[in-house]
Amino acid sequence: MSEFKDLRIVDNFYQTSSFFPMPVVLASTVSESGQTNIGSYSLCFPYYIAGKDYYAMILEVRNSSNTAQNILRTGKVALNFIPDNKKFFKEAVRLGFPGDTTEQKMKDCIFTLRDSVLGGDRPQIVEEAFQVFECTWDSSLEDAYLDKPGCLEGYEPPYRNFNGITSKFGAHFILKIDKIWMKEEYYDSIINGVSRYNYPPVPVDYGYRDSTNFWCSRFKKPYPEKIQAKEGDVNSVKYAASRIDPQVKFTDEACAKLTKIPRVFLKAALTQMVEIAKSEGISLIDEKALAIINDKRREEKKK
Repeated sequence: MSEFKDLRIVDNFYQTSSFFPMPVVLASTVSESGQTNIGSYSLCFPYYIAGKDYYAMILEVRNSSNTAQNILRTGKVALNFIPDNKKFFKEAVRLGFPGDTTEQKMKDCIFTLRDSVLGGDRPQIVEEAFQVFECTWDSSLEDAYLDKPGCLEGYEPPYRNFNGITSKFGAHFILKIDKIWMKEEYYDSIINGVSRYNYPPVPVDYGYRDSTNFWCSRFKKPYPEKIQAKEGDVNSVKYAASRIDPQVKFTDEACAKLTKIPRVFLKAALTQMVEIAKSEGISLIDEKALAIINDKRREEKKK
């Protein structure tokens, strides 16, 4: 371990004691006056990704911020992911500066705001974003609905563990994803397959450092690395496929096309294929039937 040094872990360790890559997100919420407020955040990550009855993000914020106070009051937020653009990042840094009222920070905002098509009291979304997650705070978790707006000098205990007011100055929000909006060119790449040329230009934020600057890195085209299927994996697929449903069988040829599915996901993938096959009246999944099933899976993805 002579190549490493022991670094002291302090508050905000993700930017004070480490280098941690993060997204650049503009969180739009609705102020008490009804105006859309934009705050800049990077501690925003997937939370529930499978196995629940909804999908969710987690957003970590200062609890006295306009964003936190608005979420506590309305429960609605849109997460706007902006592309790599120096002008956009400069504006994101300005919008993230604490203390300004909504009216002050939004007066000269360079971003274009559009009404949500979901209606109601939703915040507006940022037209320049390449994707937007419209969300609703799940205040039922940890009885976080008991946390109310209004304490701008810090909240007193008790604190929640992971949802709502989590410390004197901190808050975490578990945000149910109601809708994901994607610019058309990137929608097409999600549905029809990605290449290194059709990824959105995603910037990487490294946070506030040396009490002087926010740091961001420019987008570079990603590159693929193929999963190498191990010889003999087809026998594992055949074994798993034979135990999904006695009414639906897989041919050896079909199993051979499924060897690149990681073993940990294999049962779930085969189960979904069998469900589609039964809905289509297919009892033997061969290469032709597998193509039909994959088409159905892609159609479902588009929905």
